[in-house]
Amino acid sequence: MKIKAVLLLAVSMLLVFTLGQTVFAFNDTSKDPNKSKIESLEKQGIIKGEKGGKFNSNGKLTYAAGISMLVKAFDLNIDNIRFIKEPKVTDYYPNLKDNAWYADAFIIAQLNGLEVPKNVKANDEMTREQFAHHLFKSIMKQGDFAFIELYMTINDEKDVNKDYMDSIQKLLISKIATLDKKNNFYPKQKITRSVAAGWLYDGLEFVKETPTIPEVPAEPAPQPIQGLKLTVTSVDKNINKVTVTGQAPHPGYGLRVASISFVDGQAIIKVETVQPDPDKMYPQVITEVSATTYVDAAYKPVLASTEAHASGDAAVSSPALAS
Repeated sequence: MKIKAVLLLAVSMLLVFTLGQTVFAFNDTSKDPNKSKIESLEKQGIIKGEKGGKFNSNGKLTYAAGISMLVKAFDLNIDNIRFIKEPKVTDYYPNLKDNAWYADAFIIAQLNGLEVPKNVKANDEMTREQFAHHLFKSIMKQGDFAFIELYMTINDEKDVNKDYMDSIQKLLISKIATLDKKNNFYPKQKITRSVAAGWLYDGLEFVKETPTIPEVPAEPAPQPIQGLKLTVTSVDKNINKVTVTGQAPHPGYGLRVASISFVDGQAIIKVETVQPDPDKMYPQVITEVSATTYVDAAYKPVLASTEAHASGDAAVSSPALAS
């Protein structure tokens, strides 16, 4: 019975300890104003504490920790880049170490435009303006967001690095960062781990809740060859000669058949512009250009469109012969 009681007590203590670890991620954040945000980031695996289960809210944020945190939080990567040789962190930041735990994060940050200073050292402590700038650059990698046209008055604006001002303004407008009661930002002050976590959490929420600006399709470039016309001449009872003509701004341009599609008794002919040689000079004289092909007389030749298409390498997709 005594052994069972001891075992029961041990199991109970283990459960209390386990549950306590689950509910209280860090044992020193109970009075931190960013407590809930810190715990959320910890649950997502974005931030980690220090020894003894402490977060150290008032501790300073090093560049190694800050950049690693941003890269992980916003899932920045270089998966779409193909390298001739494996990149090294010292290719970009000579004061860092290639085999260090933070090396990959700095490479990713560099290639994603976070604009980390070239002379950075791993244990350099980030200022508030530096973290704000890198945070904003990380946010903008998630999409193109619209911000209201508003300039926030900052009492200590003279202390702000002009290269960071736009980033700070955007964070203030979106309420990711805030000023104090005297409208000070304290740009050169070292940012605390708590403040950085709070801004990061709000930055992630901004990305999650704010729609990006939809991409506007680019308008097609005007085609230089205008007034396309199609003429058909019988070669024999089985073959027709088809000629497409148009007006070009000078004799450097040409015209060629890009493809022929046979649909419902029609030979749909698509032509494209042959661009002039950029190393030659041409007189600016309206010039007639043409392209000729031959099609089966059983099909009615028609133009695919009323304008010449941009030059490409499409082939004639038919048994017809193109000149």
